[in-house]
Amino acid sequence: MSSRRLDNPQSRSGSKPPRLVRSNSSLSFAKEAGISKHRHDSRHRRPNATTVPGTVARADSNPNPISPIVTLIIGQESRIFAAHENVLSASPFFKNVLDTQFSAGEPKRILLPQEEPEIFSSVLEYLYKGDYHPRLVHDKKLNTLELEQLPVASARRNGGAGREVPTIYHHSVDGEVLKDTVIYCAGEKYGLEELKRIALRKQGLQCGIMASTILTSARYAYANTPDTDSKLRAHYLALIIRGRNTFKCSGTMQLEMFHGGSDLFFDLFVALCNHVDDLSVASSSTQHDTQQDTQHDNPQSSGKEDDSQA
Repeated sequence: MSSRRLDNPQSRSGSKPPRLVRSNSSLSFAKEAGISKHRHDSRHRRPNATTVPGTVARADSNPNPISPIVTLIIGQESRIFAAHENVLSASPFFKNVLDTQFSAGEPKRILLPQEEPEIFSSVLEYLYKGDYHPRLVHDKKLNTLELEQLPVASARRNGGAGREVPTIYHHSVDGEVLKDTVIYCAGEKYGLEELKRIALRKQGLQCGIMASTILTSARYAYANTPDTDSKLRAHYLALIIRGRNTFKCSGTMQLEMFHGGSDLFFDLFVALCNHVDDLSVASSSTQHDTQQDTQHDNPQSSGKEDDSQA
């Protein structure tokens, strides 16, 4: 399969076009972030909610304006992003590319044709601001974390919903996937552990997701995380077990299991077995405690039973 190149025309001075560096990436990325043209107005906040402070220790909270600009060409439609080199270097992935793939003084341009621009935009927003939209906010009255609400104008465009749609279209699965799952996997790829933690927490705040979307997202998570991952995979296993009454009647679940091809369903089988074992142990413990309480309350009847048996 031939790779697609972006050839820049020669400048008037006759200089060579900047070099393109291809990364074999298969992850996706989001609409607004970092330095995207469309920014979310941070002034629209709920009066009783504040952005969670100190959520992320960023590589550089005040990007040095002298730091070189790196151009990134993202996705199958070749959307162009730009970021400061010192900000990108917070990611071990990009630091390695920037340190090893370019010579001194050479314009730095990175080509990532398999990435989703929407998700990559969220990654850039995280690198610059320590979070991505919709942000985690702390409700002071309830002392809980929740997702930032959309401004009124944006909510109207979103069909009246106060929250942003939690899914994105991903070309690799040709369907809808939970955005926070894809961002978690991006954090895994780029070596951004705090981004993974934020994405997992946000996903836990989502509700009303269709069973088919959960299964597609779970399969995506298994395909894009290592076998050693104990967070996102466990999240999906627990989610399916809690919603087992829905999933056991799901035609999508039946079809997914029929096709197989993933460790998801063996892990789910093991998790269900462990869940049943835990219930059995809890039930046995409760019955044993009840018997002991009964014997303690009726010591004479217990003695009579012992005499009769003797």
